[in-house]
Amino acid sequence: MSSAISDSSADSPSADKMGSPRKLRTSSEVDPYSAAHIYYGADSHHTSKNHYRNRTYSSNQSSMSGRTGIEIKKPVRRGSHDEISWLPRRFKVDVQATLDTLQKQEDTDGNMQITIEDSGPKVLSLGTAASNGFNRFDVRGTYMLSNLLQELYLAKEHGQNHILLDESRLNENPVNRLARLIRDQFWDGLTRRIDGSVIEIAGRDPKDWTDDPRPRIYIPRGTPEQHAYYTKVAKDRPELRLDVCWLPAKITPESVRDMNSKPGLLALAMEEVTEPKTGAKTLQGLPFVVPGGRFNELYGWDSYMESLGLAADGKVHLAKSMVVHFCFCIQHYGKILNANRSYYLSRSQPPFLTDMALRVYDLIKHEPGAIDFLRLAMLAAMKEYYQIWMAEPRLDKITGLSRYRPEGLGVPPETEATHFTHILEPYAKKHDISFEEFVARYNSGAIVEPELDEYFLHDRAVRESGHDTSYRLEKVCANLATIDLNSLLFKYEKDIANTIRLFFKDGLKVPAEFCVGNMEPGHIETSSAWDRRAKRRKTAMDKYLWNQEKGMFFDYNTVTQQQCSYVSATTFWALWAGVATPAQAASLVSNGIPQLEAAGGLLSGTKESRGVVGIDRPNRQWDYPYGWAPQQILAWTGLNRYGYHEEAERLAYKWLYMMTRAFVDFNGVVVEKYDVTRMTDPHRVDAEYGNQGLDFKGVAKEGFGWVNASYVYGLQLCSAHMKRALGTLTAWDDYAKATTTITEN
Repeated sequence: MSSAISDSSADSPSADKMGSPRKLRTSSEVDPYSAAHIYYGADSHHTSKNHYRNRTYSSNQSSMSGRTGIEIKKPVRRGSHDEISWLPRRFKVDVQATLDTLQKQEDTDGNMQITIEDSGPKVLSLGTAASNGFNRFDVRGTYMLSNLLQELYLAKEHGQNHILLDESRLNENPVNRLARLIRDQFWDGLTRRIDGSVIEIAGRDPKDWTDDPRPRIYIPRGTPEQHAYYTKVAKDRPELRLDVCWLPAKITPESVRDMNSKPGLLALAMEEVTEPKTGAKTLQGLPFVVPGGRFNELYGWDSYMESLGLAADGKVHLAKSMVVHFCFCIQHYGKILNANRSYYLSRSQPPFLTDMALRVYDLIKHEPGAIDFLRLAMLAAMKEYYQIWMAEPRLDKITGLSRYRPEGLGVPPETEATHFTHILEPYAKKHDISFEEFVARYNSGAIVEPELDEYFLHDRAVRESGHDTSYRLEKVCANLATIDLNSLLFKYEKDIANTIRLFFKDGLKVPAEFCVGNMEPGHIETSSAWDRRAKRRKTAMDKYLWNQEKGMFFDYNTVTQQQCSYVSATTFWALWAGVATPAQAASLVSNGIPQLEAAGGLLSGTKESRGVVGIDRPNRQWDYPYGWAPQQILAWTGLNRYGYHEEAERLAYKWLYMMTRAFVDFNGVVVEKYDVTRMTDPHRVDAEYGNQGLDFKGVAKEGFGWVNASYVYGLQLCSAHMKRALGTLTAWDDYAKATTTITEN
């Protein structure tokens, strides 16, 4: 193992040469691995004058008298700075001076990060705390120096000018460090809430291209208490210019289009609290986790993936509140939204609510109200199932399968202002009007262009699928009965059936707010009906999506009535959902994994399926050579479900190794997606939306939501031996060779 990531090399015997006991850290000291706000906080150890220096018994006396009275001359001894300490090493650091020196010397490309691409000497000398800075010790290697840079940035942000820095924070095992940062820092950095305390920031939309952008929030008709609350916020703080709007009673494509001239935030679930100062009752938004640091909205399937990591890190309260938000959205907006902005009102996301709710319930079932929480989630999931996925336009009646097929009119407003320029300009020329006039008239319906309508239908569908964008879905998505969506809906059907049977005595009563269609309040849902739905879907998936010759599931085009040929990692979602038979699972493993496995885990799709890319046909981020956390997580879980534990462990190890390697070599980076074919710099992604999580200075604060989750979730699949190998940056091939040799011997 390299010195850059090794444990401290200091010896630690229990007693020194004079027989005095080792001095241990006291209970009042800060844990060297504590979160930054604790380690560098106001009550931290940095202001302490006690550096735990060992006493020296030096003397400056130059003579002494013996018994004979004869004066004996002895050499003059200086006061000693020699350091003999059995404590872990600490450094005495001047924050700004050290930061300046470090960046000038080591950050040779000037990007405020220290990486393997910097050409500095990769060594910096720091004074030890036990010698009061007199003795110095070299900090070496990219990893330790980048950790030092990060720690200095954190110390500076917390107002520290001089610190006592534990060496253990610099040479910490990288697996432990990344997992610790995710648990103690990244989740906090991604946690948001929607209420008056943050409405000035959250209410503003960076995608508001209107002439008068301002904070705006839409309130559903069923929550008058929220309307009163936000109206009071607007009145008490007129400088915000907060626009509080009622949402239309009936949400239609026309009403959503008309709101595009006044885009705004959509209200989420709130709870009643007591103000500490006044004792008055007020409302407060429930917390939720966003995908990345630049977001302030609750996103759809990102939240499910994040909930897996939150549960692993003991933050189940956040996962629970996100389930409550989803139920609120279904009750008041009719669906789990792509995100809670007005222009997303006609668009959903991949449905994961039942699994998310059951996982949370399993962790809170001992708490009061847990069964009511589960009931609410299942009622909401059933309403979403009936109203969205099993209704037109998403349901294909011929196959009985479902599609991503959201409604909408005009040009999607949430993209960058110039995103569709190349698509729209030819139509403006065709009608001999300006670009702006064409967009206005097309959006209003004054100009009808069926081909353009078809283009935007598929564009919206791709975004609803979560896989935006991919050549698997481009210009065809709304017509596809995809393996991913139908696997998720099969899981809904089985989860709802099992929950009704096991928790609600095989009869779940539906209240008025969750009734759909001709359903009357008090209607009883039974498990048998949901079991039948699952069987029907399984039969249809085998007929239309399973390819016996290729041994994999594929999407099906409901318009051309042909099965697609794109090999996608979504084929493994059938394992996650439990829809595959044992024989199909074996075929998926033997046929799918060899085509989709790469050095860093699973590819989104094969190179052959993507096709040739170039200037006129650029790469798409959900295609080869990129890998995404959700695809890894669902495949691992599915493989384990069918007993393919070795395959799950191997794929998890490869993904975690790639993440850890990039984290070590590139200043703690954790990004939205990775190029799983290259291990040198997998975070470098050349696709249309770049890569979220790269744009930090000094220290990463949030990582990326579902990638954070994939790390802590994936570690649960690894043995202690595998974790140790990851900590030493041992590649999978080397680890497999070593462990195979050990097993054979």
